[in-house]
Amino acid sequence: MCSVTFWPRPDGYLVGMNRDELRTRVPGNPPRRYFDSGVTVVHPAEPSGGTWLALNDRGVTLALINWYAIPERAAEPVVSRGEVVRAVRSVTEFEQLSQGLADLPLDRMNPFRLLAFLGESTAAWEGRWNRRRWEWLRHPWEAAQWQSSGHLEATAQEVRGATFARHRNDRDAGTVPWLRRLHGSHLPGRGPFSICMHRADAQTVSYTEVEVEESSATLRYCPGSLCEGRPLAAMELKREGNR
Repeated sequence: MCSVTFWPRPDGYLVGMNRDELRTRVPGNPPRRYFDSGVTVVHPAEPSGGTWLALNDRGVTLALINWYAIPERAAEPVVSRGEVVRAVRSVTEFEQLSQGLADLPLDRMNPFRLLAFLGESTAAWEGRWNRRRWEWLRHPWEAAQWQSSGHLEATAQEVRGATFARHRNDRDAGTVPWLRRLHGSHLPGRGPFSICMHRADAQTVSYTEVEVEESSATLRYCPGSLCEGRPLAAMELKREGNR
């Protein structure tokens, strides 16, 4: 249950992600720095250490959303999908993604989609695991949104997609204030299908924002929904290895 928005810029890009979870789920931990294979990474984390989004100092952002449209589920013991992003958080180019995923026990993981935004790329990559096979989709380097929902996923995608389409022509589209307004939106009404999601049993539990620029990259994190008005904590990285 998540919404991920991507917006390219001449010298980088923006990513915003609402993480939606059951109200009974243990809260995630705030972002911290990690050093992995010579690369500095920042990301929030599950208590177990896995994560749903990571940013590294090469301008790479990785985000994972569940794929509820695929009903098949892995047999117990299930491995957390949070291990996927952690396994590839230090990649610097597309070719390394498949290598980083090679040792994961995908057969014990439920369906998911992995989004990869590479700072020096001209494409956004989407990896899909449907419990039968793995595939990569190459998307144009242009504004886009991906959604998932454990409640009527197709309807959630249609409604949230319409909200994104409605606002992508706003005068301030592609700015940080615009991105936050979008991810705090309750259109067409505060409930299970709004981007800022609210249900009796689940809700948006955090918002993570990435801003990649020519010489720096920043991750900002809100431990709750944006509509609550909480401040965002920021962690900045100096971009390494950029042209």
